[in-house]
Amino acid sequence: MNTILLLAADAAAKATEVAAETAEQGWSLRQLFIDGNPYFMSTVAFCLALGLAFCIERIVYLSLSEINAKKLLSDIEKKVEDKDFEGAKDICRNTYGPVASICYQGLLRKDESIEDIERSIASYGSVQAANLDKGCSWITLFIAIAPSLGFLGTVIGMVLTFNDIQNAGDISPAVVASGMKVALITTIFGIVSAVILQIFYNFILSKIEHITCQMEESAISLMDILAKSKKQ
Repeated sequence: MNTILLLAADAAAKATEVAAETAEQGWSLRQLFIDGNPYFMSTVAFCLALGLAFCIERIVYLSLSEINAKKLLSDIEKKVEDKDFEGAKDICRNTYGPVASICYQGLLRKDESIEDIERSIASYGSVQAANLDKGCSWITLFIAIAPSLGFLGTVIGMVLTFNDIQNAGDISPAVVASGMKVALITTIFGIVSAVILQIFYNFILSKIEHITCQMEESAISLMDILAKSKKQ
């Protein structure tokens, strides 16, 4: 952990140095935004903002859904061993997240056969897994749209450059550089936006994978608990 913090601090220091050098050269994010055609840059920024909003919503939801599944199953097992099934249900009702919901569905059908309980848990688990992925398709959409809009701005910038060259009647370095600058800035902004969203998206996928594993392990453990209870 200390090594990670040191690397993060070093990266932040280098980023600060780069930002200072950029400022000395007369560059700023606001100026780049203006130079890169405000219309296209605003559209890309809008995609980035919407994508980040979906990412934050998913991260908050998934963070709240993560629980100590082993402790939950341990508490449920104690209640089941004491034949206190209502107490076990109360534990599940008072615990937030898909893991507790799956356990609750299994306890509701405790009097049915193990096969029926397994089918019920599997069906309800599919519903909970779909809830975990909700909104992720929008994030992937904005990841694809952001660089595409940047490339579109690049193409339009190139067209404007050739138009300026045609109007000037001469290939002036100043005319070419101005159009190329607009074209490249929009591309950079689009790619950076997509990279930011991709990082958040991968983080979300890792959380979904962790919770899905928790759900599967908890379902197996609950089946063992209920099977043991039926034998007693």
